[in-house]
Amino acid sequence: MSLDPVLSRIDSDLPHATERLLELLRIPSISTDPAYKGDCETAADWLVADLQSLGVDATKRPTPGHPMVVGHVDGDGPHLLFYGHYDVQPVDPLNLWDRDPFDPEVQDTPKGRVIRGRGAADDKGQLMTFVEACRAWKAVNGTLPCKITFFFEGEEESGSPSLVPFMKENAQELTSDIALICDTGMFGEQTPAIVTMLRGLLGEELTIKGASKDLHSGMYGGISMNPARVLARIIAGLHDESGHITVPNFYEGVPELAPEIKEQWDGLNFDETAFLGEVGLGKPAGEQERTGLEMIWSRPTCEVNGIWSGYTGDGFKTVLPAEAHAKISFRLVGTQDPHAIRENFRAYVQSMLPEDCTVEFKAHGASSASQMEITDPAFEKARVALSDEWPEAAAYVGCGGSIPIAGHFKKILGTDAMLIGFGKDDDQIHSPNEKYDLNSFHKGIRSWARVLDALTKG
Repeated sequence: MSLDPVLSRIDSDLPHATERLLELLRIPSISTDPAYKGDCETAADWLVADLQSLGVDATKRPTPGHPMVVGHVDGDGPHLLFYGHYDVQPVDPLNLWDRDPFDPEVQDTPKGRVIRGRGAADDKGQLMTFVEACRAWKAVNGTLPCKITFFFEGEEESGSPSLVPFMKENAQELTSDIALICDTGMFGEQTPAIVTMLRGLLGEELTIKGASKDLHSGMYGGISMNPARVLARIIAGLHDESGHITVPNFYEGVPELAPEIKEQWDGLNFDETAFLGEVGLGKPAGEQERTGLEMIWSRPTCEVNGIWSGYTGDGFKTVLPAEAHAKISFRLVGTQDPHAIRENFRAYVQSMLPEDCTVEFKAHGASSASQMEITDPAFEKARVALSDEWPEAAAYVGCGGSIPIAGHFKKILGTDAMLIGFGKDDDQIHSPNEKYDLNSFHKGIRSWARVLDALTKG
C-alpha cells in the first residue's frame, strides 16, 4: 500500500474533514454538568455513526455516567488501540468568549487560520485527526492497514469515574499491542513530540487548629500560638535554599535522566527565561542544578495551591484565627510512591506542630507517574514518521502534567501508550476562545497516516 495517494486524499478532503469536525464541535458535550447529559449521548451517537461509515464495528457502551464508544476493525499486523475523549470543559465565563462556543467557525488570525470553538483542541479536533487519517486510508486502499480498536471516553473532563471499571470489565477486548493517545501537544510551532514521561499527582489539604475560637489580637497576641504562623513555618520548610524538597525520603524512586534523552532535550534549545517571561517571571525556582526542561518534565515538585486563614475581607480585623488551611500538591516522577509520600508529608507536618496545635488532613487523589518503554521499535518508527511530516525532527519529551489514562493502559491492560498530539501552547484549552490551528488539524491527519504506515510495515 502506497502512502502518497493517502496523503493526497487527505489534502483534497480537508474542507470536508473540517466541516465534519465543526459538526461534532456543535454538540455541547459538557460532561461535568448533568444538564448536558443528553448532549453527551448525542456526541457518542455521532461518533458511532461516523465510525460505522468507515466500516468500523462501532457501538455505544453504557456506563454509570456517560457512554463509551468502542469500535473494532480486523486486519493483519499489529493491533493498535486509539483513545480520545469527546467530552469538553464548561464554557464559563461566557462573557469572555468572542462568539458562541458551540457555534464553531474557521477564522483568519495574524498567525494563520484556526478552528474556534469549545473542544476544538481538547479533544475533538485531536480525536478526529486519527479518524480522518483512517477515512483517507480506507478511501484509497479499501481497508484499514491493520487491526484497530477505537476507544472514546465521555468523562475525561470530569475525572473519568467510569473509566477504570470499564477497562477492567472489558480488558480482554481492549488489550492491544500499543495504545495511541492524541491529547497532547507540539514542542513549539514546528517540532512534533512523543510524550514518554508523565508525572503523577498527589494532593493534600491540611487544617492547623489552635484556640477554640478566634481571639482578639490585643488580648491574646503574643501569649497565644497562632495557627497561621504555624502553617507559614510548615510551608516555608518544604524547600531548601536550592529548591530541593525536604519531605523525608521524598526522592526515593526519582531516576536520573537517560543521557540520550538529556542530549535530545538540550538540542531543543528551550529558553527558560523567555518561557518565564511570558508570565512576568524571570528566574527558575526549582532545583538549581537542573535545566528548565528537567524541572518541568522529569523532576518532582511540591507546590502550594492555596492558603487561607483569619479575616480576608475588606478592611481590617485584628484577630488571631483559630484555624489555618492550605492545599498542597506534589507532581511525582519515576517510581515515587504517592502513598508513602503522603505518609511522610503528614509525619513532617506533625513534627512541626507546637504543643497547642493539632492538624487535620484531607486527601485529594494519588496517582503514580508513567514512563513509556521507548526501546519498543514502534516508538522510533513513529518518531521518524512524524519527522518526515514536520519541518523539525520529532522529539521524545516529558509532560509536566498528569494524564492518568496512559498509566491505566499500562497497569490494567499491560499496554504501553504512545502520546502524540498537535496542540499548541496558545490553544487556550479549558479557557474562553479555545482554538485549534487548521494547520495542526491538517498536518495532524497527515502525521497519523504516516505513523499508521510506519507501524504496519515490517
